[in-house]
Amino acid sequence: MKYRKFVFAFLIVVSFLSCKSKKLNYIDYYHKVYAIDSMHRINKDTLATIKRYKKLFRKYPPVQNERLEEYETYISYADRFHKKFGGIKSLDKLIAQSAPNWKYKREDQEFFKLFKKYGIDSITVEQKILQWKRSLNKTLIDSFSIAHKRDQYNGRVGPEVVINDRKNAELLIWTFKNYGFPSKQKIGLNGNNQQPMHMGTFLNHMAGTVHYEYFKTKLLEYVKSGECPPRDYIEMIDKYQYIHYLEPIYGIYSHYDTNFDAADSARINRNRKAVGFPTLKQSSKMTKDFQRKINNH
Repeated sequence: MKYRKFVFAFLIVVSFLSCKSKKLNYIDYYHKVYAIDSMHRINKDTLATIKRYKKLFRKYPPVQNERLEEYETYISYADRFHKKFGGIKSLDKLIAQSAPNWKYKREDQEFFKLFKKYGIDSITVEQKILQWKRSLNKTLIDSFSIAHKRDQYNGRVGPEVVINDRKNAELLIWTFKNYGFPSKQKIGLNGNNQQPMHMGTFLNHMAGTVHYEYFKTKLLEYVKSGECPPRDYIEMIDKYQYIHYLEPIYGIYSHYDTNFDAADSARINRNRKAVGFPTLKQSSKMTKDFQRKINNH
């Protein structure tokens, strides 16, 4: 009897450790977020939305989608309906998630009202943002400040473009090997002297390098780990298709014919789903709502 109990307990421990060690796939996470957002648009059932987000964030550490801002949405809804969301601990997490976009976020008064309600004034929020900035990887910030300046040299006109893209591709490969993906949580959105650093634009230019096939494979790993936004990945892929006169895979560029027929739309939507990006219709709705939100601030 004791032996059976021991074996049973052992199997439970093994099962638990197995689940903990299993890597989370953020492609599934993104689809769950889109599904929750779509259901909320249709049903307007905020309590059900809170429950769905809460269940999702128990499994996945949140990643703020730039269009949906799902973690902030969850906390805002939970606060409005007096539901537990983790209090100050979750608010601190939200600050860290919002920190890369702080240049724009600091104009959002509703954002500050939420924190003030829980005893965190605007000065404290600013201090937490500064603390977050100090935690960034200075080596990578220095390297990518130079790389982004090189990327935009002479308006990307002239023979230097090929040379500069090659140097930047080599830096990116070195970074992957030594630090992983240079995400917003590692380098922010601004380099030295407040120089803008848009990784999406940077990756877009990797489509023209000899390392494209490597990036196509490697970046998908980072999409799955939640470090590389799906948009940055698919823009690089479609840029490659565009410069080689091939049909779009994800239909992300406005300079493609956006009036896709039914067969093309179905193909593009399947491709988008495979990498955790919303369908053409979902994407259009999300973009319109996001623009409306910005215009109202």
